[in-house]
Amino acid sequence: MTRIDPVWAEVAELSRAFGARTLSPVDAVEALLERIRRRDPALHAFIAVYEADARLAAEGADRAIRAGHRVGPLHGVPIALKDLVDLEGRVTTGGSKVWAERVSPVTATLAERLIAAGMVVLGKTHTVEFAMGSWGTNTHLGTPRNPWDLAVHRTPGGSSSGSGVAVAAALAPVAIGTDTGGSVRLPAAWCGLVGLKATAGRISTYGILPLSSTLDTPGPLARSVEDAALIFRVLNGPDPRDPQTLAWAPVDPLPTLRRGVAGLRVGVMPDAERAGVDTDVLAAYDAAVETLGRLGARIVRPALPHRFSDYAAATGRIIGAEGYRFVGHLVDDESLPIDPHIRPRIQIGRGLSARDYLLALAEREDRRRVVAAALADVDALLTPTTQTPPIPIDQADQSGTAAHFTRAVNYLGLCALAVPDGFTAAGLPLSLQIVCHAGEEAMALRIGWAYEQATDWKQRRPPELSTMKP
Repeated sequence: MTRIDPVWAEVAELSRAFGARTLSPVDAVEALLERIRRRDPALHAFIAVYEADARLAAEGADRAIRAGHRVGPLHGVPIALKDLVDLEGRVTTGGSKVWAERVSPVTATLAERLIAAGMVVLGKTHTVEFAMGSWGTNTHLGTPRNPWDLAVHRTPGGSSSGSGVAVAAALAPVAIGTDTGGSVRLPAAWCGLVGLKATAGRISTYGILPLSSTLDTPGPLARSVEDAALIFRVLNGPDPRDPQTLAWAPVDPLPTLRRGVAGLRVGVMPDAERAGVDTDVLAAYDAAVETLGRLGARIVRPALPHRFSDYAAATGRIIGAEGYRFVGHLVDDESLPIDPHIRPRIQIGRGLSARDYLLALAEREDRRRVVAAALADVDALLTPTTQTPPIPIDQADQSGTAAHFTRAVNYLGLCALAVPDGFTAAGLPLSLQIVCHAGEEAMALRIGWAYEQATDWKQRRPPELSTMKP
């Protein structure tokens, strides 16, 4: 049997190798820890690495597998967690210098399920402070470096910046992010990865530092659609500690993953939405639509009732109001070292009355119904994930957002998958967003898998980092 490179192997490949005993979890974890030691000083993906505990967990997984006590396909597979995910007794900073010594009081349901599946937690990854930013920057704790450009420090995407960089640079085979307005999909897009934004309530947020209780949802950043599906399968399902999850029965996306797209109705965005989008992004998007058409999907043009830009400010008001509930006391204290770009974003909520907040939620429900009716006859809507390839950090407009195409998905209560759909001439990643109805993650993954199999984008790797200076 062909041996695999443990640092570049996908989750599914590691699973097969561990099951066949052609690779040990111990060797895979050691290879990743060594790569983290060598590469992460330049990349800054991890805020904490749990070397000793990861080794112990890998040894335990290896012994269990050899003894015939494998608990499932993810047993022994390493994973990284965004630094919003509580692990009892460990520090979780939420990307904030203010919380540099905040010890987690509980373990998140998400982490419990991953560990129960036998996964090995490598450590915590950097995030934008309080998860409130799309570019991926963090003034006080540092901005992870996008590994696709060795010469220029480019946006890694936020807020799950460290998770995106860790997976793209082969420091972890998969990582967990959270998505309130695009924070899984944007790092996936700009780091050349797959990112799943689940429907709010599909995956428990218990034990995850909140930004918006209405819009927050965790999800995987992975190197393949199958890997994202494997992680989603373990994470989704009811949790009594998160009431939102009680509305959803568990779902397994694997049985339908390989059914293809023949006969599915796939919508494209209106021509008016192409304005302001980079030409490389549009070319990759058009080629992706054409590919899905060749695979048998019926390409249609639904009439959308609103522009994507119409949702941006409304989403910001909800995030601002709910974020201010959680950390308003911190951002209002001028003596605290809060990121100067984050403070005004959270303080949007300070001036929002209870009436205005409730009106914003009511307007959201009205718009959700209208959009659901407009998309009733399509299985998915395709857009680019971002308007541009990753840009130099110093060109990021901190008063604006990169979440033009992604915020609407959270606002409207939908789910979406970001998948690589090309590269610029300079080798920078481009991304397709597959938007599906609430609760239809299996459909998004099915379409993404069919597209992924018809292309070779996931085979690309960033340049090696030997010339990059910390």
